[in-house]
Amino acid sequence: MAPAPSIPKAAFWMALSIASFLAMSVAGRATTAELNVFQVLELRSVIGFFILLPLVMMSGGFPAMRTGRPLAHLARNVVHYTGQAAWLYALTLIPLAVLISIEFTTPIWTALLAVAFLGERLSRPRLAAIVLGLIGVVIIVRPGVGAVNPGHVIVLGAAVCFGVSVVLVKSLTRTDSVVRIIFWMLIIQSVLGLVPALYEWRNPPLELWPWILLIAFTGMSSHFCMARALVYADATVISPMDFLRVPLSAMIGWLLYHEQIDAFTAGGALLILLGNLLNLQKKAAKPAEVAAA
Repeated sequence: MAPAPSIPKAAFWMALSIASFLAMSVAGRATTAELNVFQVLELRSVIGFFILLPLVMMSGGFPAMRTGRPLAHLARNVVHYTGQAAWLYALTLIPLAVLISIEFTTPIWTALLAVAFLGERLSRPRLAAIVLGLIGVVIIVRPGVGAVNPGHVIVLGAAVCFGVSVVLVKSLTRTDSVVRIIFWMLIIQSVLGLVPALYEWRNPPLELWPWILLIAFTGMSSHFCMARALVYADATVISPMDFLRVPLSAMIGWLLYHEQIDAFTAGGALLILLGNLLNLQKKAAKPAEVAAA
C-alpha cells in the first residue's frame, strides 16, 4: 500500500536531498583540489558499494542483482561516468552557482532524447522549455563576448550526458529495481575508472578522508532522499523545491569561495529554471528513475 500524500514529509525528504547535493558539491571541490578527478570517482564508487551492501542484502542478496540487460547497464554507465567526470572537472573551473545553473539543462536534453528514442511527444510546453533553456545557456556563456570559459562547455557536455543517462534509466526501470540499477552502476563505474584512477594515484592525506567519505555518502543519499520525497508528492511539487539549489549554491560559493554572480548568470539561470517549470509533467516521476539518474 502506497503511503498517503504528505507535503510536509515530501518537503522534509527534499530538504535532505538538497542538503546532500550541496554537501556533495563542497566535498567534490575539496577532494579534487588534492586528488585526480578519476581517483575521486573511483573512491566514491568503491566506498559507495559498501554503503549500498545492506540494501542489497535486504533486497534478496547478490542473486537478486542478476540482470537480463547487461549491455543497457554498460551503455548507461559509460555515459553517466563521462558526465560525472566532466561535472567534477568543471567544478574546479567555474563558480558553483554557474555550474548548477547549467546542470539544470539536463531535463531539457532528457526531453529531446525522450522524443527521439522513447517516442514521447514534443508538446508546445516542452518546446518552449527547450528554447528557454538554450537561450539561458547562451546568456550565461555569452559566446563571442571574450573567450568562452572551458568550464561552461564541459558542464554543458556533462548535462547532455546526464540527459542520456536519464533516458537509459527510464528504459532500465521497466525491468530492473532501483537497487539493482545502483548496484551495477557502482560495479561498472569502479571497473571503468580503475585504470585512469591508478595512472595518477596518490595516497589521500588523512585530513581529506572526511571529504572523501562525504562525497561517497552524499552521492547515494541525494538521489535516495529525492526518491523518498517523490513517494509523498508529485514531481510538480518536488521539482520547484529542487530549484532552491541554484540560489543556495550561489550563497555557498559567496560564503566559502568568495564567488560573485553577475546579472547575466542570474538572468540565464532564471530562464533555465523557467524552462524546467514548463517541462514538468502532471504525473509523478518514478522514484527509481530519480534515484538512479
